[in-house]
Amino acid sequence: MKKIILTLMMSAAVMASYAQADHEDVMNYRRSSLYSLMVNHTDQQFANEIKEAFLQIPVPDKFNNHDLSVKVLNLDKKLDGAKSDKENPVITKFLKDNNVASRLVGRWFNRDIYTGACDMELVKERGLYNATEFDRQLAKHSARGMALLQDAGEDLIGNTFVVVNDIRYIDKSKGSKTVGSIFKVLGQVAAAYTGVDSYKDLGDNLGDIAESLKGFSVRINTFLYRLDWNQDQANLFYQEQYGVGADAAKKQNFEKARPNYHLKYVGKVESQGGTTSFLGIKEDEPIMMVRKACQRAIDENVVDLQRSYEEFRTKTPLLTAEPLTAYIGKKEGVTAKSRYEVLEVVLLENGSHKYKKVGEIQPIEGQIWDNRFMATEEGAVGSNLNYTTFRAISGKNFAKGMLIREITNK
Repeated sequence: MKKIILTLMMSAAVMASYAQADHEDVMNYRRSSLYSLMVNHTDQQFANEIKEAFLQIPVPDKFNNHDLSVKVLNLDKKLDGAKSDKENPVITKFLKDNNVASRLVGRWFNRDIYTGACDMELVKERGLYNATEFDRQLAKHSARGMALLQDAGEDLIGNTFVVVNDIRYIDKSKGSKTVGSIFKVLGQVAAAYTGVDSYKDLGDNLGDIAESLKGFSVRINTFLYRLDWNQDQANLFYQEQYGVGADAAKKQNFEKARPNYHLKYVGKVESQGGTTSFLGIKEDEPIMMVRKACQRAIDENVVDLQRSYEEFRTKTPLLTAEPLTAYIGKKEGVTAKSRYEVLEVVLLENGSHKYKKVGEIQPIEGQIWDNRFMATEEGAVGSNLNYTTFRAISGKNFAKGMLIREITNK
């Protein structure tokens, strides 16, 4: 009996191991890379709380994290021209003055700022290249090696984006004094019952915070930029600036060339500034309302940017083919009316990739995952799901690992 139990336990462990490996294999796919930062208005109420909340927000998991050390642009006044759809001169100047474009390039090649040494490890990792074959072809300076570099430039480095979030607090606290008063009364009751004044102080503090945050809302203007990376620039970088090991000359070449790297302005969107639900916020942690409001507004803006600008659209792999499921949900703007094209990744003879459309699918109403921040805590419908389920509209023979991408009408 003990042997049977042990065998079953070992089998279960092996199956779990295979399942985990299978899941990780499906989730290995090419993503665009994203650097996210914010404009912090030091003159506004909750400036520090908003900044701290933003710094806790992760880069959306449909992108590679390409963050740099600079995450905050501090301003002591309102951003001029924030409502305009045109390129904002204040933000563009900040990005240029901080050499963001060249720093993004340097990050792609793990460039050592002291020696100029570079490597291709991040490119190989994010491009899902066979590392040994990649290195061998580059060392041979073969046509295949050049094709791999071009593929990496077009599909990886050229899809590096920057989003700058201009976050403004909106006071919508009407009626919040009622909630604040409840905290204060509870504190007074606890103090009277126990004889401990600290309960009254705690109730007063929570009440004051609740009165301020109950109607907490933010309006966010999100500006989108893309790294300008072309073949001529790539050739120049590899020939004159890419240091194989420490190389003083190539280090200097790159430093001199920093002004030649640029970001292209793509466009902007603005969140509606709606009031965020207080549901799911613990009574002793009302400050979480700031994180909830900021993260949901930023997620909404990322979705709007993807629908407005095709080049920014992300892809997600199918988790299973029967039924059709994927790790995507309301955070990514999924609704019952959404439609997605199904793409097969085709590996060409020269080692590069292309995407072939093989059909279309649509989410099934009632089976859409609510994966928004704190959806589970507020008991949102669909938050107990782990994925969204789809039905086929056209095409057949879909397979796990194929990529889906939203079809927009814009």
